Amino acid sequence: MVSHTNEQALEERIEATLVNVHGYYLGVPDDFDKNFAIDRTLFWQFLQNTQAEEIKKVQCSGGDGHRKILERFDRLIKKEGLLHLLKKGMKIDDAQFTLMYPPPLASSAASIHEDFTKNILSCTRQLTYAHIGAHKSIDMVLFINGIPFATMELKNAWTGQTALHHAQKQYKIDRHPTQPLLQFGRCLVHWAVDTDEVYMTTKLAAKKTTFLPFNKGDENGNKGNPVNPNGHKTAYLWEHILSPNSVANIIQHFVFMDGKPN
Repeated sequence: MVSHTNEQALEERIEATLVNVHGYYLGVPDDFDKNFAIDRTLFWQFLQNTQAEEIKKVQCSGGDGHRKILERFDRLIKKEGLLHLLKKGMKIDDAQFTLMYPPPLASSAASIHEDFTKNILSCTRQLTYAHIGAHKSIDMVLFINGIPFATMELKNAWTGQTALHHAQKQYKIDRHPTQPLLQFGRCLVHWAVDTDEVYMTTKLAAKKTTFLPFNKGDENGNKGNPVNPNGHKTAYLWEHILSPNSVANIIQHFVFMDGKPN
């Protein structure tokens, strides 16, 4: 029980920073569509607020317009991966959908700066990602415009549970990469996080999953992270890396997909 309470406190700290500092929305676990691996509410909110005319084009072409959009999205993300869709968008009939507005440059037109503010970043805690097993939940999932881009398993070193051993083990043993959310190419990164260290992987493969350190190194050039006088050693992750500008810049300029999802 102590472990759960302390992990919950870490979740709350991260959530508070994402929401109160960075402007993330609070996601609702029940809004998650396990088949298409999206937050239904925020996915449609983004498209309706920004591209209602494109939705009408699909609806006017016959059939269930919403279903056609979801099925097209699902086919493309399986074929090309999330990174491709966020950068290139998707075409359905005569409609062209933008799924993420890119970060503006200082010299960009005012309209580009304005479009960027229309992106919806959100975080959802204790998200049940699979139809099977009530325990199949992930500590935190991060979304952009209703589309998940990162998952996080959190541990608190004070309880004797660490990212290196326990969070990574959860991903390798308890998280099924056949489920839509965890399939290769669906999320850009999966993070194992505790109060001292961060590890990451871009591909879950059960016991064969390989994690790499996502740490800064300490002041003496050693592994791990430097002491943070203002909080946890790993606070740079949610205080800086996960800011809207940082997330969008990483997606747009620093992430590359090696190979296809299937």
